[in-house]
Amino acid sequence: MNTPTPALRRILCIGGGPAGLYFGLLMKRRFPALEVTVVERNRPYDTFGWGVVFSDQTLVNLRRADPETAQAMQDAFNHWDDIEVFYKGASVRSGGHGFIGIGRKRLLNILQERCEALGVKLVFETDVTDDQALAQQYGADLVIASDGLNSRIRTRYESTFQPDIDTRLCRFVWLGTKKTFDAFTFAFEQTEHGWFQAHAYKFDDETSTFIVETPEPVWKAHGIEDMSQEEGVAFCEKLFAKYLDGNALISNAKHLRGSANWIRFPRVICNTWVHWQDIAGKQTPIVLMGDAAHTAHFSIGSGTKLALEDAIDLANEFTDNAGADMATVLQGYEARRSVEVLKIQNAARNSTEWFEHVDRYTGMEIQQFAYSLLTRSQRISHENLRLRDAKWLEGYEDWLQSRAGGRSAGGKPTPPMLLPLKVRGVELKNRIVVSPMAQYKAQDGVVGDWHLMHLGARAVGGAALVMVEMTSPTPEGRITPGCPGLWNDAQQAALARIVDFARQNGGARMGLQLGHSGPKGSTQLGWEAMDEPLATGNWPLLSASALPYGQQNQVPKAMTRADMDAMTAAFVESTQRAAAAGFDWLELHCAHGYLLSAFICPLTNQRSDGYGGSLENRCRYPLEVFAAMRAAWPADKPMSVRISAHDWAPGGNTPDDAVAIARLFKAAGCDVIDVSSGQTTRQAKPVYGRMYQTPFADRIRNEVDILTMAVGAISEADHANSIIGAGRADLCAVARPHLADPAWTLHEAAKLQTRAIDWPLPYLSGRDQLYREIARQQALQGTVVTQDPAETS
Repeated sequence: MNTPTPALRRILCIGGGPAGLYFGLLMKRRFPALEVTVVERNRPYDTFGWGVVFSDQTLVNLRRADPETAQAMQDAFNHWDDIEVFYKGASVRSGGHGFIGIGRKRLLNILQERCEALGVKLVFETDVTDDQALAQQYGADLVIASDGLNSRIRTRYESTFQPDIDTRLCRFVWLGTKKTFDAFTFAFEQTEHGWFQAHAYKFDDETSTFIVETPEPVWKAHGIEDMSQEEGVAFCEKLFAKYLDGNALISNAKHLRGSANWIRFPRVICNTWVHWQDIAGKQTPIVLMGDAAHTAHFSIGSGTKLALEDAIDLANEFTDNAGADMATVLQGYEARRSVEVLKIQNAARNSTEWFEHVDRYTGMEIQQFAYSLLTRSQRISHENLRLRDAKWLEGYEDWLQSRAGGRSAGGKPTPPMLLPLKVRGVELKNRIVVSPMAQYKAQDGVVGDWHLMHLGARAVGGAALVMVEMTSPTPEGRITPGCPGLWNDAQQAALARIVDFARQNGGARMGLQLGHSGPKGSTQLGWEAMDEPLATGNWPLLSASALPYGQQNQVPKAMTRADMDAMTAAFVESTQRAAAAGFDWLELHCAHGYLLSAFICPLTNQRSDGYGGSLENRCRYPLEVFAAMRAAWPADKPMSVRISAHDWAPGGNTPDDAVAIARLFKAAGCDVIDVSSGQTTRQAKPVYGRMYQTPFADRIRNEVDILTMAVGAISEADHANSIIGAGRADLCAVARPHLADPAWTLHEAAKLQTRAIDWPLPYLSGRDQLYREIARQQALQGTVVTQDPAETS
């Protein structure tokens, strides 16, 4: 096969970094008849930078793509397994992480040599200012824009590519040292103005990369902005002297003046990766690759990996679709690769934010601080850490258990999700909560046998706390005609029946979520048309302002002072009824666009009185309701508040606002913030992913110093163990898995404990031998699936 597609004879790669060089050599290797040219502005075999790092898995991908290049890289790699964390005068070291490091210059030299051996034309010392003229000069049928982070080509065609560039909060400087670290090292040092951190790793036999990073306000407070480059390096050298063993820190950016070598990381996302341009009468595709298309923060170590894998993917696309037209090939590349990159970028965002807010975690002891760091991206999980270093993780579980008061089982520590938690006078046997899930089965607000079955089955399924779906204090506060209420004796008695069943049979605590639907009420059942008005029989709505949830929804009445007083009294009466029904836990729903959320959200609250405007004013009425409920609720029983931590819409509340909201509720006596997000407006555009709301719970917990409940796409025991183990939340609310399996907690606990199958399940009483044996047998028939141990953080 001479060419991958009839329209492709000549390829021009603009930019001789890893992406351009590697794509060039892969295409030339697979299709020798192609004319491939790589144009680079630097001199031959000349580059800047220190070392780059990959996971072992990346090398596997390189071997599949081109064994010869992979072998040359492998011969030059330094390999290590350990990560060591230094913090507050102590250190933690764990192994099994599987990293490889190589000098950036050596990597590019290998790729350049391989290109030359295969017949790729390398053109150096050419600064491309006009990609179209160059493409015409070389008769290119395909142009690869691999011209890096500050891509001129991306800028020229930004109306097509639609780049989103987010400049991050920290300043960092890329240095080197002759101190050779034997582990990937994270060192944290506190100064009078804040925290600095170093990321250090060896990339050849005598040199290590040494990146220093700090939030920009800390950087400015130390006057580094006004220092010369030499003074800035000396500052870092003195600050991290204890780790350098007398070795100097070295800069290879002598061409930069002053503090210009300290930069802020730009996160780049492009909406599309392919631009078609008429060049000399021919439609020519210009394709982004590597940093020109996307960036991932250096703390996740994936920038070069992404560039190389871009090249592999597009080369594979040409190989697998030989004979297809160019547009089809490029569409496949963009569609698949953009998704894979987004996964990495989501993880990189979590990692970036962790390092931007180190002070959020500095109240932790080093054991949990290190665990939080290792799992910061949410790509490394609890069981994945066990695959890497089982002894270290078991030691951490034992440490965590000693602080939570859990019981060892069979000589082994209890997994984090099974540790007990006491909130006020209520003892939870583990950290799993069955989320409130609307059933739409109530009759006139009265729950029935369906709810007894639904909630009762989950109460005996191993979870510590089972929450009843949002229950309204008034008939007009229901979301749909099938939603429950608590304003009369019949409703109270029906709920008490379920609480009594759970108490007598399951050992789970029972919680009630009270809320009023506000502008989202009087709608159809969930399986009919969610959030859409009833065809007939609609009831009047109340809200903070006279704004409908959607154009098709009713316009609610803006609440008067009299309406507020009456509604507060209704919430108090329902609170008293919940206590009389025997509930252990009460939650106030202030999220998802319902009544109290409509006060908090600036998109739905346009009041001009003391209940509108500032965040404090918008929270005033929800806080009044909470305070009245708290006074009516038994002092030894907990109260939580569910909030939307992010409106996911322009002009809405942000995670910064969520922290302030949580502080206000904490001051009012709230015990736990149940951290959800979105659903406050139809314009919301959430960014979904596994555990996608957990970072909001993490931030509130560790900045506000209040217990949090994480919710949203938590579907595995491994997720829950990671969240609790890292101190990102204190409870995990799990919904869909409990719908599919009422005994999800029981079964997941049994799977976890097959590591020693004679362990007792620590949250079951002695009379539950049958449940224990069923769970044990089912677990032995299944397989616990974990992540690839080579996946990096």
